[in-house]
Amino acid sequence: MPLTHFDATGAAHMVDVSDKPATARVAVARGRVFMQPETLALVLAGTAAKGDVLGVARLAGIMGAKKCADLIPLCHPLALSKVSLDLVADRETNTVNIEASVKTSGQTGVEMEALTAVSVAALTVYDMLKAVDKHMIISDIRLVLKEGGKSGRFEAP
Repeated sequence: MPLTHFDATGAAHMVDVSDKPATARVAVARGRVFMQPETLALVLAGTAAKGDVLGVARLAGIMGAKKCADLIPLCHPLALSKVSLDLVADRETNTVNIEASVKTSGQTGVEMEALTAVSVAALTVYDMLKAVDKHMIISDIRLVLKEGGKSGRFEAP
């Protein structure tokens, strides 16, 4: 299968989607931030020095999805119809689990927007807690669901 972001000469280019029909598009991505138990306790208690870690990270993830085309050179700017983020603290694994869901109706998918939302939310969690825990690990950022368009449905196992 040829890579669509390269032309016949091998030069990178933005894919022309003008002839594609607009369809409903959905993408869901997930990721995690591992941290020390004491750090997660700050998140759960709402006592981190910079404030509401999960609330700020949720907003940052939404903003990240909206700015995806400004960050990823060959992404199309899209009119997003919905961006939602769930951030859930898990005491058993000492993680903040992040899930982003992005929707639009358009000629290209929203996988990159969902992945960017998770990435920016994870980086925000890290930024807000780095003063107390430099051992945090951002991990497992991946696409778990994609619907719409020519390739149809993808669901990660």
